[in-house]
Amino acid sequence: MHARTLTALPLLLILAGCNTAPAPAPAPEPAGAPPAPKPASSVPVPANALYVTNEREGTLTVIDLDRLEAVGSLQLGKRPRGIVSNPDRTRLYVALSGSPIAGPGVDESKLPPPDKGADGIGEVDTTTNTLVRVLRAGSDPEGVALSKDGTEAFIANEDTAQVSIVQIADGTVSQSFGVGKEPEGISVTPDGRQVWATSEDAGAVYVIDLAAKKVLTSIEVGARPRSIAFLPDGSRAYIPAENEATLTVIDAKTLRALKKIPLGEGMRPMGTAMSPDGKTLFVSTGRSKMVLLVDTATDKVVGQIEAGQRPWGIAVSPDGSTLYTANGPSNDVSIIDVATRTVKKKIPAGDGPWGVAVVNRR
Repeated sequence: MHARTLTALPLLLILAGCNTAPAPAPAPEPAGAPPAPKPASSVPVPANALYVTNEREGTLTVIDLDRLEAVGSLQLGKRPRGIVSNPDRTRLYVALSGSPIAGPGVDESKLPPPDKGADGIGEVDTTTNTLVRVLRAGSDPEGVALSKDGTEAFIANEDTAQVSIVQIADGTVSQSFGVGKEPEGISVTPDGRQVWATSEDAGAVYVIDLAAKKVLTSIEVGARPRSIAFLPDGSRAYIPAENEATLTVIDAKTLRALKKIPLGEGMRPMGTAMSPDGKTLFVSTGRSKMVLLVDTATDKVVGQIEAGQRPWGIAVSPDGSTLYTANGPSNDVSIIDVATRTVKKKIPAGDGPWGVAVVNRR
């Protein structure tokens, strides 16, 4: 090779480098996609924990139930409400919504527009207490339930009057069902064959057959139903009607309402939790401050406990000895001894505690 050519070669290489096109920018996030999870701070992982969604703060409080104290919180996203654990208790699924908070009687036309990009289901790894991803879940998720095998999530989409089915593996919405307006409470029957969802607007519960992939029927249950509880054997369901102070008892096999249980004047039944043995139904009553105890053998109220300020979310320990309620206005959680029917302790949570879930790893 000639010397002149060798001399020119470095110059050509430099010029070629200068003319190299810049690397393409990463593709933008699709419009309306849920926000990507942000790194969470390190939070201890108790062996026996209570997880509390804080609607106004957008966080998840972790409470050590052996020490009876909060040990930290995770940032989740906007308006975390409904919460459920998977069968092996390694994951939590939390409904997140970008729709503004609107209480009864609020003129929604005067509220800020919803942030649809914030809608989704937050998946929390309870072995590390980190948010691992946010699943697409339809519009304005409020309630969430899981299939018996933990592979599917069922979502109450409040502002579109739908129940969506989300595949946990890939986070896709595989199917949606139209139900009554403002669906909220959502539960899977103990045999895993049906999903039930309450409609506040219709005053009814809608029954979805998962094998047939259709809505079987709706059953009237009273004004503003908020949640659903089944007996462990799946024979009966209990649905509270907040604005009627009643519980409707439904034969879950024939899908017929059997009776209404009066709860007492001024009661505002909201959340429900069934004792592990199926003998007692616990009902939170919001602004009425009480947790009611209903004997499922007689379908009568047999006791009440003053839990705190507007108890809503409610859960029971695996052995049935302790109740937990989320008290929204006072930003705390009540730890209630069932045997003595007393509040053992109130533990501070975040701003606006809404839902609770027990994760016992023992």
